[in-house]
Amino acid sequence: MVFGNGRNGRPPVAVDAPVIAMRGVGKIYDTGAVRVEALRGIDLTVAAGEFVAIVGPSGSGKSTLLNLIGCLDTPTAGSYRLLGEEVEGLGRNRLAEIRNRRIGFVFQSFNLLPQITARENVELPLLFKGVPRRERQERVERLFAEVGLTDRMHHRPTELSGGQMQRVAIARALACDPTLLLADEPTGNLDSAAGRDVLHLFEELGAQGRTLLVITHDPAVAARTRRVVRIADGEIVEDRIAA
Repeated sequence: MVFGNGRNGRPPVAVDAPVIAMRGVGKIYDTGAVRVEALRGIDLTVAAGEFVAIVGPSGSGKSTLLNLIGCLDTPTAGSYRLLGEEVEGLGRNRLAEIRNRRIGFVFQSFNLLPQITARENVELPLLFKGVPRRERQERVERLFAEVGLTDRMHHRPTELSGGQMQRVAIARALACDPTLLLADEPTGNLDSAAGRDVLHLFEELGAQGRTLLVITHDPAVAARTRRVVRIADGEIVEDRIAA
C-alpha cells in the first residue's frame, strides 16, 4: 500500500514502511589533510510509534547519526530510507521539504527567537507552510494546551524558565505534525525537575503513537525510553528493548 502518486518526479511513499531504515550506512569526513570515519556500517530500523534513545559518549557518532536521520547531512556509504523514500541523491530543495514536513527537531539550546512571543515562535513553521490564519491559531492553541503552557503563550522566551522554553520548543517541533520527532540532548540544559517534566511529555507523545528518537549521554534519559541503541566508535554495539 502506498500514498502519493509520484508526480513531480517524487516516488510514492509506502504507508507500511519503517520510519527509519538504514543499511550499512557510513559517514566519512575528508578534508584532504584529515580523514575521519564518523560512522561505520550502521544498520538501524525504527518502526512507527517507537520511542528510541541513541546513547554513547562524546565522539561516538551520535550527532553524526542524528544529522543523517534528520536529513541535515547525507551518508557516504550505505542506504537510508525515510518512510520508504531513499534519501541518497535527493536535491537540496527536496531535503528541506522533508525536514519541514516530516521531521520535528528539539535542541538542547531550545533555539527560540527571543524577540517574539512563545506563541509566535510556535506559529512560525505554520506561516512558512502557508497555513491559513484561523487554522494556525487553532493549531497553536491546541499545542500549548498539549504541552501545558496555555497561560504562557504571550510571554517572550526570556520570561520563561528553561523547562518552559523546552516545552515551547517541543510545541514548535510538533507544529507541522511531523512523522518523526528528533531530540538532541533535550534535558541537557535543564535542572532535574524540569528534565523529568520534559521526559514525561515525551512519554505522553509516545503513548499517542508518535515516533520519537532522543540523542543522549544520560542513562536516566535512556531509561525512560522503550528501546536503547548504544553507539561507540561509529558503530552500534547494542540494540535492546527496555524491560
